[in-house]
Amino acid sequence: MKTKRVSGSEAVILSLIEEGVNTIFGYPGGAIMPIYDLLYDYQDQIKHILTRHEQGAAHAAQGYARVTGKVGVCMVTSGPGATNLTTGLADAMLDSTPIICISGQVVSGLLGTDAFQETDVMGFSMPITKWNIQITRAEEIPEMMARAFFIATTGRPGPVMIDITKDAQFAELDFKYEKCRDVRSYVPRPKLQMEYVEKAAALINNAKKPMALVGQGVILSGAEKLLLQFIEKAQIPAAWTLLGNSAMPTDHPLNVGMLGMHGNYGPNIKTNECDLLLGLGMRFDDRVTGDVKTYGKMAKVIHFEIDSSEVNKNVKADVAVIADIKETFEAILPLIKETKREEWLNQFKSAYQYEYDKIIEKDIHPEKEGLTMGEVIRRITERTDGEAILVTDVGQHQMIANRYFKFKHSRSVVTSGGLGTMGFGLPAAFGAQRGRPDKTVIAVIGDGGFQMTIQELGTIWQNKAPVKIVLLNNNFLGMVRQWQQLFFDKRYSSTELTNPDFITIARGFGIDGKKVSERKDLDGAINEMLSLEGPFLLEVTVEKEDNVFPMVPAGASVSDIRLE
Repeated sequence: MKTKRVSGSEAVILSLIEEGVNTIFGYPGGAIMPIYDLLYDYQDQIKHILTRHEQGAAHAAQGYARVTGKVGVCMVTSGPGATNLTTGLADAMLDSTPIICISGQVVSGLLGTDAFQETDVMGFSMPITKWNIQITRAEEIPEMMARAFFIATTGRPGPVMIDITKDAQFAELDFKYEKCRDVRSYVPRPKLQMEYVEKAAALINNAKKPMALVGQGVILSGAEKLLLQFIEKAQIPAAWTLLGNSAMPTDHPLNVGMLGMHGNYGPNIKTNECDLLLGLGMRFDDRVTGDVKTYGKMAKVIHFEIDSSEVNKNVKADVAVIADIKETFEAILPLIKETKREEWLNQFKSAYQYEYDKIIEKDIHPEKEGLTMGEVIRRITERTDGEAILVTDVGQHQMIANRYFKFKHSRSVVTSGGLGTMGFGLPAAFGAQRGRPDKTVIAVIGDGGFQMTIQELGTIWQNKAPVKIVLLNNNFLGMVRQWQQLFFDKRYSSTELTNPDFITIARGFGIDGKKVSERKDLDGAINEMLSLEGPFLLEVTVEKEDNVFPMVPAGASVSDIRLE
């Protein structure tokens, strides 16, 4: 490849183009201005999206990455521009989302002097990124950019922070770009050990009551088809974590529902009845396990995981296969015996029917006068026929939406799992829509989280992004209020909201909307929202004390799941 004499700023842009990047989310400022100036000359190759806040840029990059499987890229200035990214970086780190965040920095001669808008980007970003680097010389840019993309996307994906001093952006270099293929001491794909695959296969073949726990690792690996072959051959009921949602179609006969605190009754109860638990690309998070001392005590545990640091961290594995899960499935499938487990599978059907009669029927076909979150989600998912992408914020609506929305395709759910970031939903929905403009993107958000990043309505309108926003308004911080009701004697401390006129605010941003508070108006409003070409805000007033059940109280055993 021939070299080209360019500035450091142009080298950044050319590196992004070499990596196939065509979209950047960001917010300009003094220390990043040289790169933004050069972006002006590359508008036909890279589209820059001006968000209204740097946190919004990070979440939009996450939404883009989650639905496309590509790297999301955001770019900000130094100081507060960089610090405003921290929530997005931490969220991406916990949820294994590959994003590249580029920040400008003061000139290298001023580093450490507390110059205007200088912050220790390396110090604050180190614990919340997979890798970070500060570039002070222009000639470092191509190699470090290539390394950043390699690290962000390989193995267990994650966020990378690149901090570039202003003098490095102005200085010149001979640009030559080579994609990174390896980094010394970094082993993104552990070597598959067949002896452990064989041990796992033996446990599976001898199990009477196995249950699979499907995590996001299956999606990140692109192993969804192999997952179905695996569970179908062995007839293993499969439940999913919050981030594992959509790894298998909702209506698949072996899909037995969501795990964890607000998961389905069957998978939670059967955790302590099964004789084999298979963790498939998941990390046995506390919201899945509840009290680990009482978790799965009747079962052997098999863990398929690419990140060795997650193995035996929370739940001890009897057999661990540390490798890319796609490779693991390919190796184990020939060793699995075709099995029938009708009696075991029927137990999950019975558990679901019990849950349906006690909870689901009341959620989606309520007899009460007020609207419920569950019926709103049911009516929307019926209209979108499993083809929409669901993006949620965090709270009660998040759990309800993931419980009742239906999916036919993988990468159809974008939600904040590990960090539980309120304010995530609106900018992430915009990023998802940019990544998959061929899909209907439904953003389900609560009235609390909506107000944390409400300014991103401006980003949506400026870019004419047809995001369909469903605001479930109960005038409360609903999830905290539910805990206060159940565990703090209904002492509703600092959770009631006096909300603004959301529809008027949306219209101020040029976005049409409608507010619904009666059941008779719901279907018409949903139809109006979905038929409109542009963005739309549908605000639905729901019951103030509409709780999310089932529920495993924090720290309790999954067997102590509450249905009311």
